[in-house]
Amino acid sequence: MSEPVSEPVSEPVSEPVTKRTGRLRGVGVGPGDPELVTVRAARLIGEADVIAYHRTGHTDGIARAAAAPYLRDGQIEEPLRYPVTTESTDHPGGYAGALDDFYEQATRRLAGHLEAGRDVVVLCEGDPSFYGSYQHLHARLAGRYAAEIVPGVSSVAAAAAAVGEPLVQHDQSLTVLAGTMPADQLGASLDSADAVAILKLGRSFERVREALAQAGMLDRARYVERAGTNAQRVAPLAEVDPATVPYMSLALVPGQGVRAPRPERPGPGVTVVGLGPGDPAWQTPEVAEALAGATDLVGYRPYLARVPRRPGQRRHGSGNTVEAERAALALDLAAAGGRVAVVSSGDPGVFAMASAVVEVAAAGGERWRDVEVTVLPGVTAAQAVASRVGAPLGHDYCAISLSDRLKPWSTVADRIDKAAAADLVVVLYNPASRRRTWQVAAARDLVLRHRDPATPVVVGRSVGRAGELVTVTTLAGLDPAGVDMSTLLIIGSSTTRAATRRGRPVVFTPRRYPPEPAIGEAATATTPAS
Repeated sequence: MSEPVSEPVSEPVSEPVTKRTGRLRGVGVGPGDPELVTVRAARLIGEADVIAYHRTGHTDGIARAAAAPYLRDGQIEEPLRYPVTTESTDHPGGYAGALDDFYEQATRRLAGHLEAGRDVVVLCEGDPSFYGSYQHLHARLAGRYAAEIVPGVSSVAAAAAAVGEPLVQHDQSLTVLAGTMPADQLGASLDSADAVAILKLGRSFERVREALAQAGMLDRARYVERAGTNAQRVAPLAEVDPATVPYMSLALVPGQGVRAPRPERPGPGVTVVGLGPGDPAWQTPEVAEALAGATDLVGYRPYLARVPRRPGQRRHGSGNTVEAERAALALDLAAAGGRVAVVSSGDPGVFAMASAVVEVAAAGGERWRDVEVTVLPGVTAAQAVASRVGAPLGHDYCAISLSDRLKPWSTVADRIDKAAAADLVVVLYNPASRRRTWQVAAARDLVLRHRDPATPVVVGRSVGRAGELVTVTTLAGLDPAGVDMSTLLIIGSSTTRAATRRGRPVVFTPRRYPPEPAIGEAATATTPAS
């Protein structure tokens, strides 16, 4: 009988233990108000083993302050302190190198917690994906550990709520820009924008303000600082002192109203249009139709910014003092089959683009022979300012530009002197600029040779636009310091009168001129009785 064969006894095999790693979450905590933290963000903050947050100097920062009500005892805190807060550093790799080293060190610190199985929440002011510092950590860690992003209320949303105006409506678009971008790129981006948010102001504030002014957006731009916090500040951007602007601030330009439907399109050609002085209600229906039907808009950037955007319409903005180049571009676009609207403020024939387009077209010979040029009138600045105080243009008047860019000052002065001697009401356009500050006083003194010092003077600034200011003074009391390129002056004649009606100033020039005395009448009046 054979012995039974015994089965070999095997050792029990132990299953490999899978080590649990922690979960990484970038959590947006909104602009600073703890009540604007989402329910999900509050829950994840309370559940986390480790709370990480960026900080500068000796403060824990806005993100931690917003999350503070949702923290619990026993949590590990990892403050990630920036090595630099400006681009000035002695790091051999410069600013970028210093930040790269900082994020590598922060990545190792958080990776240590994740390897130990701890769940990590990185607090992020606003929204983590909206210029958030968390993105640098996410890019380094998301491929190695489970990671997710929890959205929050962005700074733009908080700023729009603080301003209290609709940011975008209907088919408008919102353009978000960094104030640190080069000036030429910033200007080009504003050219094609409906509504705008410009972040990261700080030291870039003055450059941003200048770009908004060039784009014609400054009068509706709003400044918002630390939106959603107890230190929130909202103001018209034009009135903000650059010395008071922190990095955590932004500029907001809400979109303008609702676009009108596009009417039937005209044929190719150039139409020079007058937008009026500012108020859209002063734009004629004829001009509105031409703008809506154009394939291309050409003009000075601040004037183009006043025209609502339309899908498929191309805009060609440029700076000041390039009228001939602008006219040639418009004519070339029309020669290629475009329906081109050249945009002017006020009336295009009054110190504006109509004369430039007609002159360039006439000098072009065969080049633009077949291009039709049409001029559509608009409300002039003189009419707008006059309307605010009554009827200072009720009798003969003349309009003179004080700019000596295209004619010598001697010519300007001679015309002012002769107009004053002729007892005309004198309307002064382009009275001053940043570099040209002395002409207003010189013009005033020229008129005073022929006019009573008490002659009424109307000073109209930004009429029909935000910041409108119209005052009535006298010729002797005219202060040049309050006059700029947005201002128009109306100097009365010897018959112009100023009065007050229902608490408001009224200025008028009577339609009838005082009759000349009959021959011998004056002598008789002064001859003693016999």
